[in-house]
Amino acid sequence: MRLLGLLISLVSSLAAASQPTQVESEYLVTANGGITIGRAKASFTRTGDTYRIRSETRSDGALKVFLDDQFTTESSGRVDKDGLKPLEYTERRAKDNKRDFKSTFNWKNNVVHTVVHDEPSDAWFPPGTQDPLSNYYQFMHMKDLGETLTIPMAERRKINTYTYKLIGQERTATPAGEFDTRHYRRVTTDPKETKVDLWLAKDRHNFPVRVIFDDPKGYKLEQQLVALETR
Repeated sequence: MRLLGLLISLVSSLAAASQPTQVESEYLVTANGGITIGRAKASFTRTGDTYRIRSETRSDGALKVFLDDQFTTESSGRVDKDGLKPLEYTERRAKDNKRDFKSTFNWKNNVVHTVVHDEPSDAWFPPGTQDPLSNYYQFMHMKDLGETLTIPMAERRKINTYTYKLIGQERTATPAGEFDTRHYRRVTTDPKETKVDLWLAKDRHNFPVRVIFDDPKGYKLEQQLVALETR
């Protein structure tokens, strides 16, 4: 039994060592047919069993003429055998703080506390829940990327479950180059749900190199990788 415990510990240590502790990325953000509207830069840092992520999206291209703004999101928490466990998540806009909010996660009671417009609310969340930012880095920490992936996500005052179905293995071109990827698509059952397509680079720790959001109102947003550095 002691030997088995040592082996399990060793395997866990090797798995952790194979994952990057620092990720710097940049995306080009386009809308409805390739119109450039922004650029997003993000950094992920893991120190021991804790992590911190910061993402900044700035207006660019056609949108900057009408709305020169910056959208900042931050996530911090712990890392264990199941991946990321967010403890705090914030969203801020440089020129419109009316939609800013903060969520804190209590993993002992599985309750997320969110404050929007100075109005607090609580919601129960299931194991494995992510926030909108940690969600994209959780793929690097998932043990098995099979035919179906299920990730609960805390989005403002509610918990939504994102189920992704593997569409296929594809060679995907981005401004950062071409990658061998796994293409996943969100399974939607309600016409009001946003459709999502993800391309995860197999030789880049399953990091998302392309993401498409298709809003039911007809607004399509795409993020394509411009630069990526891991260490």
